[in-house]
Amino acid sequence: MTLFAKEKKARRGLMAFEWIVLAYLLGTTLMILFMYTRMKHPETMLLGRTKILAMTLALWGVYRLYPCRFTRLTRVVAHLALLSWWYPDTYELNRVLPNLDHIFANWEQAVFGFQPALLFSKAIPNHIFSELMDLGYASYFPMIALVSGFYFFCRYKEFERATTIILGAFFIYYVIFVFLPVTGPQYYFQAVGEHQIAQGIFPNLHDYFNTHNERMISPGWTDGIFYQLVEDAHNAGERPTAAFPSSHVGITTILMLLAWHTRNRHFFWILMPFFILMCFATVYIKAHYAIDAIAGLVSGVLIYIIMWNLTRRLGEQQRKHS
Repeated sequence: MTLFAKEKKARRGLMAFEWIVLAYLLGTTLMILFMYTRMKHPETMLLGRTKILAMTLALWGVYRLYPCRFTRLTRVVAHLALLSWWYPDTYELNRVLPNLDHIFANWEQAVFGFQPALLFSKAIPNHIFSELMDLGYASYFPMIALVSGFYFFCRYKEFERATTIILGAFFIYYVIFVFLPVTGPQYYFQAVGEHQIAQGIFPNLHDYFNTHNERMISPGWTDGIFYQLVEDAHNAGERPTAAFPSSHVGITTILMLLAWHTRNRHFFWILMPFFILMCFATVYIKAHYAIDAIAGLVSGVLIYIIMWNLTRRLGEQQRKHS
C-alpha cells in the first residue's frame, strides 16, 4: 500500500461520515441556542463546535490539495479521536432534563427481581475475574482501532463505508443519550445509596445530576492493571450520562458484524472473547443496568442494518455520478 500516492479518482465533496458529524453539530448547536440561558457552558460548547467545523473543512481542503490514502485516513482518524470530546458533551445537553434512572431501575427490578449491577461483582469478587472484566471494558477503543485499521490496510475499498457505519452509529447513540438522560448504576446507586437500592427503593431524583456528578468507585481488584486503566479513563472523561442503551455493547456488536463481513474468520474469532467480556463488564463495573446491555446488543444489530443499507445506497449514487 502506498500511503502518499495520489488517488486517480479523488472524492470532491465531504465524506458521508463528515456530513453526519455536521448534521449532529448543527442540531445540537440549535439546542444550545434554544436553551442558552439554562446551559452551564454554552459559550465553550459553541466554540468547540466552531473548531470542529473549521477542522473538518481544513482537512477536506488538505485532501483536495493532495488526495491520497494518508490524507483520507487523517480525516477519519480526526473524527474518531473526537468521539471522546462528543461523549461528555451529551451530559452538558441533557443535564437540564429530568433524570430517568428511577424508571430504568424499576424495569430492571421487574425483569430480574433484583439489581444485577449491585450483586454481580459481589457474587464473583475473584481478582482474575475482575481483571478480565476490566480488560473487556478497556478493549473498547482498541477494538474500534483494530476494525478500522483492518479495513484500511486489508479492505481499503470498503474503508470509508465501514468507518461511516462506526461513526454514524456513535452519533445515533449520542442523539439518544441527549434526549434520554439515564446515568446508570455507578451514579444513581451512589446518589440513592446501596442500602435503599437493595431494598428496591428507586426514588425520582429529578434534576439532581444537573449539579452532581459523583460516582461509585468501580468494584474489583483495585491493584489490577486493567482496573487502573478503566478507573483512569472514568476519572478523565466519565459523566452521568449515556447509560441506555449501552453504546459500549452496541458499538462492539457493530464492530463484530463488520469483522464478520471481512470474511476473515481468524480476525473475527480473535475479537470475540473481548466482545463477550465487554457485554458482561458493563454490568460488572456498574456502568450499566443489565437491560442497557441487552438494549445495546439489539440496537447495535438494528443500527448496523440501517447504516449498512444507507451506505450501500450512498455508494450506488456516488458511482452513478462518478
